[in-house]
Amino acid sequence: MLPRTTADVIGRFNLAFVRHDPDLLDDLVAEDCVMESVGPAPDGSRTTGRAECLAFWRTLAADRTTRFEPGEVVLMGERATIRWRYHFGDREHVSGVNLMRIAEGRIVEALGFTKTGGLPLATDAA
Repeated sequence: MLPRTTADVIGRFNLAFVRHDPDLLDDLVAEDCVMESVGPAPDGSRTTGRAECLAFWRTLAADRTTRFEPGEVVLMGERATIRWRYHFGDREHVSGVNLMRIAEGRIVEALGFTKTGGLPLATDAA
């Protein structure tokens, strides 16, 4: 059965990465899905269409050399904000947030952002 609520979709989306189970993603992605990944800096890359978005997320979810740690999830109607930490290597990690939009029980938009390291902030340049 197709998840219908934003909470159902986001819960299963996060679970796919926590469990390294890409099969959980298969019926969560809309045909017209648009995703902007966190890399490469500074703007990430844009992926469009169900097949491309699903392939990207399935690869990420299947990678057992990494660990996804979801944090706070805020739901607002068809929108969700997911704070997360992505672990790779022995001690390496990056913190980030995904801004998600769900329509008719499927992901139609996913925008990923991370904290940057080594780049000066506007306040640092003054």
